Amino acid sequence: MKIKFLGAAREVTGSKHLITTLNGKKILLDCGSFQGKGLATDGKNRNPGVRPAEIDHIILTHAHIDHSGMIPYFYKQGFRGSVICTHATRDLCAIMLADSGFIQEQDIRWFNKKRARHGQPPVEPIYTKQDAEKCMELFIGVAYNRKFRIDPNITVRFTHSGHLLGSAVASIGITEEGRLTNIAYTGDIGRPESRLLRKPDPFPQCDYLICESTYGDRLHEDKKQAENLLLTILKQTCVEKGGKLIIPSFAIGRAQELVFALNNFYNEGLLPKIKIYVDSPLAVNATNIFRIHPECFNKEVLEIMETDPDPFGFASLTYITKVEESKKLNESKESCVIISASGMMEAGRIKHHLANNIDNPNNTILAVGYCAPDTLGARILRGEKNISIFGFPHTVNARVESIESFSGHADYAELLEFLACQDKKKIKKAFLVHGDPEAQEFFKRKLKDTGLRRVSSPEPGQEYELE
Repeated sequence: MKIKFLGAAREVTGSKHLITTLNGKKILLDCGSFQGKGLATDGKNRNPGVRPAEIDHIILTHAHIDHSGMIPYFYKQGFRGSVICTHATRDLCAIMLADSGFIQEQDIRWFNKKRARHGQPPVEPIYTKQDAEKCMELFIGVAYNRKFRIDPNITVRFTHSGHLLGSAVASIGITEEGRLTNIAYTGDIGRPESRLLRKPDPFPQCDYLICESTYGDRLHEDKKQAENLLLTILKQTCVEKGGKLIIPSFAIGRAQELVFALNNFYNEGLLPKIKIYVDSPLAVNATNIFRIHPECFNKEVLEIMETDPDPFGFASLTYITKVEESKKLNESKESCVIISASGMMEAGRIKHHLANNIDNPNNTILAVGYCAPDTLGARILRGEKNISIFGFPHTVNARVESIESFSGHADYAELLEFLACQDKKKIKKAFLVHGDPEAQEFFKRKLKDTGLRRVSSPEPGQEYELE
């Protein structure tokens, strides 16, 4: 069989890895969108490197858009196979993909007005909300730790990966010519001390390993230290300066972790008397899905829920869904905290909050996750002072901070600890994906120190023959 790396190869978006068996079956591991800026990213999404109608199955590790976001486009282009994932991942995709389609429709409407002013023809969105809703008929939810047979020669088993509600390592067994080959694809790996989710589970021994490497060259700060820093930045911005704390956050996972941390501050009497807003319809809907999947939570959260039945709500917290209410936040001069999507600051309501607040030195922009190099978030974090938002120039006068510990990705020490469940001598080859080249090279050396000798970092589009 062969494996071809169509996305997240030497970069951190667009996860797509194509397995082709000897009898011609095509299995796609994840089907993610490339996230970034400009026509180059758009072109990569519209030209995925494989004909969608030829795909037999998509095995989906979790719901984040850089792993699931192209499924509606594949459906639009003729894909009618199955999408295999956990139950919670299916529930999240039902809202996330529709939201992604809606945002694309909104963004393309604005973009086409701009093109029309320059005499250029309109362009179509990659997919629409309707495409996203239709593709959900292909999803099959599977319980953790259950061996699910895709066809007579292919099985998949999901084990909890601790990255996101429903996230999983996919262990795929493929029998060819009487010989079984086991492939493990980690998707994204969470932290062993997650604020919400239980720690990642060991996964079955594999012959070939496909492993993420987002933080392959970094160590996170201590969780408690990071929470104390969040509280300090909040007080300095909102109490001492009277400004706004703007937190760009992924609506799924990160937003709930932030709310949970603030909820704990509130319960402990540490949270100043200021308003906290979660301005994201998607985050509101996702939080409701979190509430119905306690099987994914860690012991600490379950214990807190015994006395605090809603760890995602407290008196000074307001969830905002309506556009009119979101606009009022930008008009208001009150000191407050605004948590809004998206985390890389590329789309959604966060761009409006940045446009209205980034020029004010009393405000703080606090990043709490990874930003791909080509995104607006990365440019702000790099210290660029002059940026463009919605085509208008802005000067970054606001304080810019980052707390990486809120990231849902394990650091290199945590990745090594997670991979300790594998006998490295039995792994024929490991492939590092979902990481920048520098992170991959560092992590590759760390893996080799553990006895894993054959480690590659595939180039985009590179194909390998599996022995």
